[in-house]
Amino acid sequence: MLKLLIVKTSSLGDVVHNLPIINDINHHYPDAIIDWVVEESFAEIPRMHTRVNHVIPIALRRWRKHLLDKSTWREIREFKHLITTSHYDAIIDTQGLLKSALISSQANGIKHGYDRQSIREPLASYFYHQKYTVSYQQHAVIRNRTLAALSLAYTPPETSPDYGIKAPENSLELPRPFIIALHGTSRDSKLWPTDHWITFGKLLAGHGLNMVLPWAGKAELSRANQIAQALPNAHVLTKSSIATLAAVIAQSQAAVGVDTGLSHLAAALNKPIVAIYTDTNPALTGVMAGALTPAINLGGINLTPSPHEVFKNLLTLIEY
Repeated sequence: MLKLLIVKTSSLGDVVHNLPIINDINHHYPDAIIDWVVEESFAEIPRMHTRVNHVIPIALRRWRKHLLDKSTWREIREFKHLITTSHYDAIIDTQGLLKSALISSQANGIKHGYDRQSIREPLASYFYHQKYTVSYQQHAVIRNRTLAALSLAYTPPETSPDYGIKAPENSLELPRPFIIALHGTSRDSKLWPTDHWITFGKLLAGHGLNMVLPWAGKAELSRANQIAQALPNAHVLTKSSIATLAAVIAQSQAAVGVDTGLSHLAAALNKPIVAIYTDTNPALTGVMAGALTPAINLGGINLTPSPHEVFKNLLTLIEY
């Protein structure tokens, strides 16, 4: 029986991209006990996977802002105690950053990670006992699955990923049927124009479909309200946790989203999704469909899909 520690702390999309390794490992080692270190704000993601034994939250983002607080150092000591009290047969750092390598170094067991040529921060590789070459020129999901396979001596899988999560129940009153519009993202350059969302919403209305708009900050709330005010079929959610948003996504007909972690979450929940890219390359970090439902990535660097193009592709997914 293997006891494993997975270190993938952030961000939301990266954590989702790491989920398929859990079912991969379980396929080869059915009795494996798998713990996972993750940023506290994303801990709800691995908790949705029944094969993750123990989710160990870390709060690096919050701790950096409060380094002078006694409570911060108490939490740091508690975290260190959590990961040093167990012995792991393998510690796999799929994050590949200096911060994740330092976290891995605190745990007891053989550390596995990318070699210097395969990692964003080469210094991190010095903290691993076993290092592997994994090409950067492939999707993040494939990189994670390959590293896990090499670390545990099984053949890297070529099957479609199985994200393995299930959304919690949801009691929100929502207009049906609806498409969830994931319009918020981390950089303005990744946004789809607001007037495109409005035009897209009108196309949905013509087919009897509602639009549900989540948000996570003042700018996103302002944009959601602007879109909703222009449409009779749009509904703005109350501010929601990741778990609640997962439940809402699970009840949608499909998702349409920009380059954001929630778009990847939709695919992980086996929802058809059209993902819109305007400033990044979807070949490396685009939405990767699971084994059960399709996904379409549109656009790219300096390429902005039109509302009609997005809607046309959405219809192909709904009718899939």
